[in-house]
Amino acid sequence: MFHGNVSLEIAEGLKALRARIAKAGIPSSKLDETVNIATWNIREFGKRRRSQAAIHYIAEILGQFDLIGVVELRDDLTDLGRVLEILGPYWDVVYSDAILDAGGNRERVCYVFDERAVCFNGLAAEASPPRRKSGTEYISEASWWRAPYVASFKAGNFDFVAFTTHVRWGSSAEARIAELQGLANWIGAKSREKYKEDRDIIAMGDFNVPDTKGPMFQAITSTGLMLPKPLARGAFGTNLARNKRYDQILHMPHFPENFCNAGGVLDFYARDHRPLFPTLTKEQFTYELSDHLPLWIQVNTDQDGARLDQLIQRKRAGRRG
Repeated sequence: MFHGNVSLEIAEGLKALRARIAKAGIPSSKLDETVNIATWNIREFGKRRRSQAAIHYIAEILGQFDLIGVVELRDDLTDLGRVLEILGPYWDVVYSDAILDAGGNRERVCYVFDERAVCFNGLAAEASPPRRKSGTEYISEASWWRAPYVASFKAGNFDFVAFTTHVRWGSSAEARIAELQGLANWIGAKSREKYKEDRDIIAMGDFNVPDTKGPMFQAITSTGLMLPKPLARGAFGTNLARNKRYDQILHMPHFPENFCNAGGVLDFYARDHRPLFPTLTKEQFTYELSDHLPLWIQVNTDQDGARLDQLIQRKRAGRRG
């Protein structure tokens, strides 16, 4: 991290922020053994120029993880570049194009990652609803307001596909449920493809799902996605009030029992924004940092033991047969 010769106010803010980060209990990742993955909706990131303090705080938060799926990144990438300068030369990004209409909200999806821990594997594409032939044309019957962004990565000997999205809010819960079901169907179909990039899929982002029990959550998990065990324990939210679970990290892993060590929320707000921005209102604060908190998990990347156990079980079963 390259914070440099910051002002007294930023230095004091960084010290307060680090104390809040420490309370999140994020374990350090270990090369070739674990990787820390997060998703964060950074409110209107790039719509207007953020303060220098906000840029340092955002970099400090992102730097706690190895791979972050960022939503609400806007078409102007200037502030993202400012953050990367602080993160340093080992960090890189892969991002989608902006969707310029009102439904797309000029938003991109971005993966920010530390190349010392995570390698980009080559796949980067926007996901689209399935098409059907209509006359001489092939047309999507469904509408996803913002295209999910899919990219492949490798950490240790663990290859995986990341799927990050920002689902519509809209004026109708039914329309949101239909979009969530369409996304679940797409992921389920992708996992069954003969020439799929990888069997391990991690879906994350702002799904605008208020909890993990209602019809919206049932829709997104209907084709096999599941909550990592650490995120399934207890009730907590990713909004500043900590009572709504809009953001999710879900997985369709090959070894679910050996997938995840830990997970939770990094609460940089802690019910008081003033140690970070003493002169701002809470609403102004959300446009400097965000109105969403990062959600994170730690993934086991050394899968050799699980693979050997599976191989032994298959061979023993074959002998008995």
